[in-house]
Amino acid sequence: MLIVSFIKKIVKWIVVAFFASTILSVIILRFIPVFFTPLMFIRMVEQIDEGRDVKLSHHWVPLEKISPSMPVAVIASEDANFLSHHGFDVEAIQKAAKRNKEHPEKNKLGASTISQQTAKNVFLWPGRSWVRKGLETYFTVLIELLWPKQRIMEVYLNSIEMGEGIYGVDAVAHEHFGCSAKELSRSHCALIAATLPNPRVFSSLRPSRYMLKRKARIEREMKYVPAFPKKGEDPKKSK
Repeated sequence: MLIVSFIKKIVKWIVVAFFASTILSVIILRFIPVFFTPLMFIRMVEQIDEGRDVKLSHHWVPLEKISPSMPVAVIASEDANFLSHHGFDVEAIQKAAKRNKEHPEKNKLGASTISQQTAKNVFLWPGRSWVRKGLETYFTVLIELLWPKQRIMEVYLNSIEMGEGIYGVDAVAHEHFGCSAKELSRSHCALIAATLPNPRVFSSLRPSRYMLKRKARIEREMKYVPAFPKKGEDPKKSK
């Protein structure tokens, strides 16, 4: 009985420590820049393991120093209901599930929101296991509860992988367009957003014909996306 009681206490403290540490980390990262993510570390290890030069290009910039077209472009490309959902787009999930069931021979259609991608990029690792997916759901709920939409977008645009060793919109702006994130044109933003399904395959530096078609479609859809709300503004008023 003593052993069982001891094990129960250990499990209890592990659970308490997990929730306390994860909630605290989410609260802290609401206010401080995210300079490094697990994915950056994983990619650096991969580069070393494969005998390649280590590359890490990442410049944190606040949302107000990013082109206002960039949030609009990623919403048009990745998550049309970002400003209205609470972390999960149920309609998109249902559509993806139906399409994947009806056409199993095609590549799986995903329905991850910008909030889910942010949770994965900042707190977790790449993969498709149920454990990682469960943790992604947990962190998505946390950031939706504790961060405003503007902070989620700010962290997303600063942490997402945008090419080999390139993370965040300011880094890709300098690497591929020779300008800052603030100076990106509407066309540049649409092209960057077009790479996001797989930025290690699709390049905004040397876009293929397929990429240019995606860019044109995103630019058309951007016309129907309202201006992204500034910090302190109510996101609901932008819908």
